[in-house]
Amino acid sequence: MASPSALVKHQFGDIDIYLFDQIARGRFDHRRRVLDAGCGEGRNLPFFLAHGFEVYAVDADPRAVDAVRRMAAALAPSHTADHVQCAALDALPWPEASMDSVICSAVLHFARHGDDWTAMMRELWRVLAPGGLFFARLASSIGLESRLPVTVGRVSLPDGSDRYVVDEATLLEWTARHGGRLLDPIKTTNVQQARAMTTWVMEKRGR
Repeated sequence: MASPSALVKHQFGDIDIYLFDQIARGRFDHRRRVLDAGCGEGRNLPFFLAHGFEVYAVDADPRAVDAVRRMAAALAPSHTADHVQCAALDALPWPEASMDSVICSAVLHFARHGDDWTAMMRELWRVLAPGGLFFARLASSIGLESRLPVTVGRVSLPDGSDRYVVDEATLLEWTARHGGRLLDPIKTTNVQQARAMTTWVMEKRGR
């Protein structure tokens, strides 16, 4: 008999646990067109592919795109290969309001500067339909303020990585300004004062 961990991995892959929580709470029950923006090799996609979602994915790395296309072919043979595209997040190849949900896990903090971060966010928001779900995990300065030179901008974190970080005020202001509504309070995991990862979950108003 397979172990519990093997069974979970078989069905969900290496899914972000915070994204798993959103699925378990029904946030994807009626949101069937899913875009994984900055998908990497598709760690968050096995469940969606295997359960009939209309899955789209994008990454700037062509090797990652090839890996996701192979995964999609294995898990959902009817999946269209051109649903997975090699492109930058600030120039997405899909129409406005074409997605019911947008997942952007551990990607936004690779922005080079503020304009880059804003351009990516505008594109992700553009393709999200009214009533759609936006889920992001991103590096932030929340809880690390005393250890960083700035709370918004490109910084070297105590763990040695370079990231573009934002603060809570930035996320709240962006949500309000662009017609979003927080579905959950902003939640941050502080890893021994070395880095902080924030979960940001919004619904796009208008439906």
